[in-house]
Amino acid sequence: MRRRSEPHTFEQRLDAQRLRLERELAGLPDGSERDAVAARIEQLQTAAAMYDFLSPRETGAAASQASGQFAQRVLPGTIASASG
Repeated sequence: MRRRSEPHTFEQRLDAQRLRLERELAGLPDGSERDAVAARIEQLQTAAAMYDFLSPRETGAAASQASGQFAQRVLPGTIASASG
């Protein structure tokens, strides 16, 4: 009998798509296609940030740890550099 895989969360799907597009972007020459892929990556980062903002908040240490992981994973250089 075939075993089903675990369902992926919205955040996991966004992250997987972003990673795939970043690999694709690395191999593209300058031009309109590269610009379109870069814009799509930015849209995925915005979607992840909006999802995080609209998601119910956790309490205590788990919330601060989760938000720190999100900042490092999704928005390297922006939130991480602002926090220290």
